Amino acid sequence: MAHEGRETEGLSDRAQTLLRILIESYIRDGQPVGSRVLSRDSGLQLSSATIRNVMADLEEYGFVSSPHTSAGRIPTDKGYRFFVNTLLRMQPLDESSVAEIRRQVGKGETSKDLISSVSQLLSQVTQLAGVVTVPRTQQASITHVEFVVLSENRVLAVLVFNDREVQNRIIQLERYYSADELRRASNYLNDQFRGRTLTQVREEILRQLAETHAHMNQIMLDAISMAQHVFEAGEGEDRLEYVIKGETNLMGVAELTNVEKLRRLFEAFNEKRDFLHLLDNSLKAEGVQIFIGHESGYQILDDCSVVTAPYAAGDSVVGVVGVIGPTRMAYERVIPIVDMTAKLLGAALNSRR
Repeated sequence: MAHEGRETEGLSDRAQTLLRILIESYIRDGQPVGSRVLSRDSGLQLSSATIRNVMADLEEYGFVSSPHTSAGRIPTDKGYRFFVNTLLRMQPLDESSVAEIRRQVGKGETSKDLISSVSQLLSQVTQLAGVVTVPRTQQASITHVEFVVLSENRVLAVLVFNDREVQNRIIQLERYYSADELRRASNYLNDQFRGRTLTQVREEILRQLAETHAHMNQIMLDAISMAQHVFEAGEGEDRLEYVIKGETNLMGVAELTNVEKLRRLFEAFNEKRDFLHLLDNSLKAEGVQIFIGHESGYQILDDCSVVTAPYAAGDSVVGVVGVIGPTRMAYERVIPIVDMTAKLLGAALNSRR
């Protein structure tokens, strides 16, 4: 192609203006954009022939394509990427939206209730699908450990994180322990591990197990043995989990109205198979991340864009908030909503620590 290898930054101001107007028009109306609309909305007083030449250039760049049924053009994933990186005019959130987000973020007795509320909020404000990952418990601090005798050698371990999140785990021990033995073990572990994260607890267990047992009394040995069972049993629970709300909003999106496409997309939402890696990557990134169409690496999302931002508790990033919608989404509005929601969610979690 004539333009192959040419730097996209070499696009003239006129070409960039027409590309921006084309994409904004397509996002707004969902219809291929012709020369007449571009001439009218650009205010550049260009002839149809000039606009067609610019469109041909943009098509050779791979920024737009021509549907077979229309003389107009539509943006490609590459066109959306250039638009988001270079041409996007971010839209400040109106005061009522900001007030609603602030009011909603903070609802819920537990962190999981809060996550569900924020996911629902994102879907309501954007009219797309909202997704929020559950804070990883390895970042939460343990505030209390207690053991309860069950049948035979089975024991219920009750773990309290950040003074409010409760997890119950059933462990199988090598022998029967009396209620007094379990109480002494829990007292030792509360003294040793209170205020530490799961990662720190596991490191300390390994350290104590590696030390000589000569100076450890039976209570200490029993307690470390129980802790090993408890925290090994919960290791799989540190995997990324997320709550998604508003999936049905996508049913009204023209690009996703194919029944088979929607079915596979909803199956993927339910099985959570194609999003964990994407969200995990967002967890490790800084600031807002935007995956447009095929950039996600998952075919099921080829007609979708995912906008994410990490949220933090204390000094640690513990989760991600995001919005899933069509590539034809209002990026100028969705990006600030996701960014602000992530910051407010982090602040809400920090206020509970």
